[in-house]
This record gives sequence, structure tokens and C-alpha cells, in this order.
Amino acid sequence: MKKKIAIIGSGIAGLTSANLFNTNPLFDVKVYEREKELSLEEGYGIQLAPNSISILNKIKFSSIESNIFYNPLKINFYSNDSTKICDLDLERFNTDKHKYTTLKRSSLIEFLKTDLFLNNIKFGKEVKKVTKINDKLLINFSDNTNDLVDYLIVSDGVFSNTKSVVENKNTHPIYNGSIAIRTLIKKTQDFPYENKNISLIMLKNAHIVIYPINKKGELNLVCILRKKLSNRIDLNSLIEKEILSQNKNFKNLFKNSLESWPIYVTKKPYKSTYENLFYLGDAFYTFPPTMAQGASQSIEAAYELFNLLSKDTKDLQNLYFKKRLERVRMVNNRSMLNYYSFHLSNPLMIKARNYFLKKVTKNEKFLNSYLGNIYQGV
Repeated sequence: MKKKIAIIGSGIAGLTSANLFNTNPLFDVKVYEREKELSLEEGYGIQLAPNSISILNKIKFSSIESNIFYNPLKINFYSNDSTKICDLDLERFNTDKHKYTTLKRSSLIEFLKTDLFLNNIKFGKEVKKVTKINDKLLINFSDNTNDLVDYLIVSDGVFSNTKSVVENKNTHPIYNGSIAIRTLIKKTQDFPYENKNISLIMLKNAHIVIYPINKKGELNLVCILRKKLSNRIDLNSLIEKEILSQNKNFKNLFKNSLESWPIYVTKKPYKSTYENLFYLGDAFYTFPPTMAQGASQSIEAAYELFNLLSKDTKDLQNLYFKKRLERVRMVNNRSMLNYYSFHLSNPLMIKARNYFLKKVTKNEKFLNSYLGNIYQGV
């Protein structure tokens, strides 16, 4: 008899998980989404390390059109006056089939929903209550429907509604003292950096990352800026004061439509109250964005959980949590170190950082430890 799995949330984590379980005939999977439809608007970019590409290829990601993604070969580091400091070779972490990849988030969601859309995704479903009945979980939704399942996977984001329903403790994320500003740079715009690779520009109390998201020449820009939490932000004034004051040549980078939002991170990951309920993606742990591993870790976690459930592993809740906790600590520690080093303002410390960067980006042992353990960590 098939095991029933309910997945709450239709983001990258939830849809990857659903696709993986769809490959195993022993499972019957349904995705429940609170919104009325999937958001497939033209969106901003994401970065996927080889660890996640190797997993996506198991669900035919390698068959997607080649023009909707890009494989940058290196990261170029720049100071706030646009002087190149050094570069980091990304090809060292690639294999023939699994390469560092950038693309629009909407393109990945479009791929992930293709085999699920008609029969496996139910919209307008908000979880109101979860109750244990023998060895199963009864999910009650706000529209007075319910589902009795063997396993419940919660992947409804950093502000997880389901997590707050299930747990009797404060699981709210915390503001990490920064905002993200995003925009897209079109092919026709003047661009002062290499447009075929990732550019990382380190400023005082901020950094900018720019990278191609397809083979059409479109670029994604994200600026992480330290700022106190505020309900009202004048983006143009903020950019003028905090970014353009350091280099007026950046003005051309921010001339298109801008979006911003506060960055929240998870205080600490929690093991579920129920042994057959699992938190996934941002609902498990939301990372600072300075390792660009949010999407990759969601995909990796989905694969870990898929393997554990497919093998009917004993004590799988503890095994899953232990493995995820190890990865969270590894990625989070590096993210916080990057966040600190990318935002230095003291001239002596900046000089020391730049010297150190030139050394470590060519040090094979360091790179294998600092990045290889994450990028190739499946």
C-alpha cells in the first residue's frame, strides 16, 4: 500500500521534494499551497552549486532549454572603486554534468511544476490544525477539508504558518540587520564589469553581487545593505546616501525598477513535535544570503529526506535533523564570516582582507575545505 505524503508549500523546497517522491511508486504525494496559484512572474536570479544540480538532474533538469540558464566560470572580487582584487575559479568544483548554475527563480519553478501541476498541487489550502491519529497525521485546512497522511513535509517559507500552528514555542525568524535590493540589468545597458561571470563588489557596510541569469545577456543584481529595520524606505535616497556616495559610477546599475525587502534569518532550527513531520527549506532554517546557498540547501535537504523515507529508515526524524543541523552550521558559519568581511569599513582591515583574499582564492586546500565541502556536499 502506498504511503501518503502531504507537502505544505510550493516553493523550491516543496516542489523539488514532490518531484523526487513522484519517482518512487511507493508514495502518493500531494502539494498544498495557501495561495490561489503559483507565482510564475518574471523574477530575479538564484545561484545553484553543483551539489544541487546533481540532484535536479535526477528529475530531468538536464533536459531543460540551455538558453534559460548560465554557467559562470568564476567570481571576480572588486573594491568599492571598481578595482579588481582577485578572482575565484568555480570550474574547480564542477563535473561534466554538474556545474555551477545561475537562472531566474521563476524558470526553476516552471520546470519543477511541469509534472505536478494537474494532479499533485492543490491551491487555496491553509493549514489550521495538525493532529496525530495513531501513526498518521490529520491535517485540517481553513476551507473545512482535511487529509490523513503518513508523512507531512512543511516547506512554507521563513514565516511558516504551518510551523506556528504545530509548535507551541516561538519559532519566528529574526531581522539580521540588513535589507536586500534587487534589480535586473538588461543586455542593452552599459556594464562596467565582466558580464559572463559573477561580480562581487565589496563596499562599506554593503556589498553588490551581479551575475548572468540566462544566455540572453540579462543580469541579476542584488545589493545587501546594513540598515535598521524600518517600515518606510525611500530606495533612491538610500542608494544615493549609502552606495553612490562611495562610487557615483554605480548609478547606472540601479536605474531600472528596484525591489527591496528586509532579510530575516532563523534563530535556531527545531526538531518537529511529531516524528513523521519534517521541516524543509526556509521553514527549517533561513540562511543569510552571503553564501548564495538558500536554494541549493533546500534542494539538498529534499533529497536527504527522500532517501531516508524511501529506505524506510529507523529513527529517521533524528537522523534527518542531525544531518541538516550539521549542514546548517557549516553554511551559516561561512555566511556570517562572508557577511562580516564583505562589509568592512576600516581601511587597514580592508587592506588585510584584500591581501588574504588574493591568497586564499588560489589555495586549493582552503577552497576545498571552505567551499568544496558545501558545493560538492551531497
